[in-house]
Amino acid sequence: MISDQFTLSCPVPLSNNSRIALAHGGGGRLTNRLIDEIFGKLLSNPALDERHDGASLLLPAGTGRIAMSTDSFVVNPLFFPGGDIGTLAVNGTVNDLAMCGARPLWLSCGAILEEGVQTTLVRRIVESISVAAKEAGVQVVTGDTKVVDRGKGDGVYLNTTGVGVIESTHHIGPAEVSEGDAIIVSGDIGRHGIAIMAVREGLEFETTIESDCAPLWKPVQSLLASGIDVHCLRDLTRGGLSSALCEIAEIRKMGIRVVQPNIPVREDVQGACEILGLDPMYVANEGRFVAFVAKSDAEKTLAVLRAYPNCADAAIIGTVGSVDGQGRVIMRSTIGVDRIVDMLSGEQLPRIC
Repeated sequence: MISDQFTLSCPVPLSNNSRIALAHGGGGRLTNRLIDEIFGKLLSNPALDERHDGASLLLPAGTGRIAMSTDSFVVNPLFFPGGDIGTLAVNGTVNDLAMCGARPLWLSCGAILEEGVQTTLVRRIVESISVAAKEAGVQVVTGDTKVVDRGKGDGVYLNTTGVGVIESTHHIGPAEVSEGDAIIVSGDIGRHGIAIMAVREGLEFETTIESDCAPLWKPVQSLLASGIDVHCLRDLTRGGLSSALCEIAEIRKMGIRVVQPNIPVREDVQGACEILGLDPMYVANEGRFVAFVAKSDAEKTLAVLRAYPNCADAAIIGTVGSVDGQGRVIMRSTIGVDRIVDMLSGEQLPRIC
């Protein structure tokens, strides 16, 4: 006999749901559908339609190009090993600019504060913003502050918009990805999401797993200065490496093949993922990116990246090539079996950025 209190529920939201679910913010299938069907359709223009980490914009009279990006941060908890919401807000936005081949210069910062939050906590977050901005070489030049009723927020939310000057002599974006490109990840994956989850759930591992949160312009700048034929860059935030690869494959309608043993994952992160039932491919990062470069520049790209401590584990993980013409990602597993890598339909780790 089934109890009256027993109810069936599906952890994966229905695709035709009429209300926003947490999974709509997870960077997976529902996020992309929300963007495509509402924001992208109603706000369509050439810059937005490119579906890159930021918009590449031509200044009037052809005097140069700038990149612009905006991001909101609702991470829970506000403080975590390796960073906090302030550090995350700065690095998350400057990294989006870097993925466009742009030198980050200026940020705006909007803060939504909940009534009752301690001013000492706000000061601590703003101090982190100041330190991170100096490290990234940007200035916070404008901002806004709003306060909402107690219980109507969750302490502190931040929004940052960044502007940078594009220094690349050629366009960098999903449209430039070509068959035969080498795919390179800048370092080990999964640390940020696991660091957040450990604090949020009170989990303790043998070692403290710190977020990889860091600015990425310097290694990107070195790639460009080295003359490497960079076609596309994408930082691995919500949805992790898998979502980034799937997005590029779908945009270009090209197949992508990656080799699982080549993808760097720290042993402690892999162990934590196994305990929690997570796949590192889908866990968010805040200091990692994937680069699509000409095959002939693959080894040179590795040498340039590995000169930076946060890119010491950079690795060639795959290539762009025809799979079935439908823009799929295929991964060769550690046991030599091919499997399709798809975007998440549900929410694996909510509010990690």
